[in-house]
Amino acid sequence: MKILKYLTTAAMFAAMAFAAPVSAADKGLVGVAMPTKSSARWIADGDNMVKVLKERGYSVDLQYAEDDIPNQLSQIENMITKGAKVLVIASIDGTTLSDVLQQAADKKIKVIAYDRLIRDTPNVSYYATFDNFQVGVLQATTLVKALKADTEKGPFYIELFGGSPDDNNAFFFYNGAMSVLQPLIDKGVLKVGSGQVGMDKVSTLRWDGATAQARMDAILSAFYADKKVNAVLSPYDGISIGILSSLKGVGYGSGGVAMPFVSGQDAEVPSVKSIIAGEQYSTIFKDTRELAKVTVDMVDAAMSGKEPTVNDTKTYDNGKKVVPSYLLKPVAVDKTNWKEVLVGSGYYKEDQLK
Repeated sequence: MKILKYLTTAAMFAAMAFAAPVSAADKGLVGVAMPTKSSARWIADGDNMVKVLKERGYSVDLQYAEDDIPNQLSQIENMITKGAKVLVIASIDGTTLSDVLQQAADKKIKVIAYDRLIRDTPNVSYYATFDNFQVGVLQATTLVKALKADTEKGPFYIELFGGSPDDNNAFFFYNGAMSVLQPLIDKGVLKVGSGQVGMDKVSTLRWDGATAQARMDAILSAFYADKKVNAVLSPYDGISIGILSSLKGVGYGSGGVAMPFVSGQDAEVPSVKSIIAGEQYSTIFKDTRELAKVTVDMVDAAMSGKEPTVNDTKTYDNGKKVVPSYLLKPVAVDKTNWKEVLVGSGYYKEDQLK
């Protein structure tokens, strides 16, 4: 009897041990589809999403598609097959997901667009992002401030770069920037030496730094033999690095030739180091920790049948509906405030930026 009692007790403890992870109240599977690991920013986004989702009791299927659209479609289909209750998607091309999101809708799976709006489908429940128009405003404002273009007559020569034309955000960034720059261009204070204006001429497919570098090389060769570039509007740090490489390649930043003021976005480590070194002028910091929290709040609401908190119900029309959105505030960072904003907030440790 003692042996039987012991075995019964042992079996009970073993059952409890095996049951423990299940009884940890797993709230269900959340699929998180990210575009690429080629940008440190998206790695941070994925890490932050997994951290917050697991803290809230969800299991997570995080996938990176490496900027391959069919790969992302396949990953999302697999998430649906695995039984994901909610999908969080940072799309590569926001126009290509209609069919797979119909599959999600057929299974009553909620979809949250993460930082990039998903277009041309009614099957997007919510959108979590930063104020993307304001990102562009801040980028342009840092350049105007650096040039003193709001008080000096100029002319100052500026070149314009846009983001990927298949990313809806790229147009918001560009339009926000041009709301600041266009009046100064109209006055003749700023001049676009190449004459290349508009997203149809200045976009950078897949946000690729090498593509931006090649375009900057061509611009410098064709339009700047007898004058100097004073500033470059860049929408993203990876593009900024390519632009800076091009500029340095023809002598800017050495031999007494001033480096043009170059903007950026995402406060990636190489660009923050570049700002500290006096090369890149500015970047825009978007705290992905906060974006993860807002997104998981949306997941919680979607899972419990409640309406999440949003602060914009007018701006983001995806071609089929206006998607209820939560917009976080971006912050401009330059040599004067990088330590306060990036280190002071705990986003980076100071030794990461040395």
